[in-house]
Amino acid sequence: MIDVHCHLNFKAFENDLEEVLERAKKSGVKKIINVGTSLESSKKAVELAQKYEELYAIVGIHPHHADKLSKGWERQIEKLLEQPKVLAIGEIGLDYYSYASNGIVDSNLQKEVFETQIKIAINKNVPLQIHNRQAGKDVVKSLKKYKNSLRNIPGMFHCFASDFQVLKEVLDLGFYIGFDGNITYEGIAKGEVIALFELLKRTPLNKLVVETDAPFLSPIPHRGSRNEPSYVIITAKYIAQLKGVSFSEIDRVTTKNAGNVFNL
Repeated sequence: MIDVHCHLNFKAFENDLEEVLERAKKSGVKKIINVGTSLESSKKAVELAQKYEELYAIVGIHPHHADKLSKGWERQIEKLLEQPKVLAIGEIGLDYYSYASNGIVDSNLQKEVFETQIKIAINKNVPLQIHNRQAGKDVVKSLKKYKNSLRNIPGMFHCFASDFQVLKEVLDLGFYIGFDGNITYEGIAKGEVIALFELLKRTPLNKLVVETDAPFLSPIPHRGSRNEPSYVIITAKYIAQLKGVSFSEIDRVTTKNAGNVFNL
């Protein structure tokens, strides 16, 4: 099993990272992809990938940080992409949800930073890991501008949530779809219109990947506590039930799919 998206580069893991990695290994998680949301956390993801064999990195600027950048940030991202074990640019995209801690960054600025990173990915020939929260139509619109220049497998959508039309368009563009521990939650998330299990039903197995987003979105029965990569097994088993297949099949298929996206 591969956890294709987590944040062991965040402070939540600074005191017990090696214990977390050991639990992941014992649970059957062979590879873990750490994802940056800023220049600082991207650099940390690269450092960890170089230190631990099972860790890999994705670097990029999250839409929350689009208004916190200094001149020359683009070149810094490009330099990070040149480092060993850096697989993609992410998590990048658009986010129109109003968080108590952050609010909503100006949408035009978000789009500018998003599309700049799409162009960097094209120039560096790396896949994209996309963040979308309540901005699906605009995310797809931006991606379609560059669809003829994207890789054959352009990347994946992290922690997918949207509607059926956006899901169809994303799949038509060639993207893979990631689901997290919140697939185990009942009901529909605030601001969304479709339950995640309904979106999962329409996601083909050959386009599915599994992730944790640790330290966030712990699956039931750990909801409310810190998430960690070993819990990707819980999410995968739940997805197997919803899909009506064995856990071993989900393990095999999603590992293969992650390899297809990130050349692992």
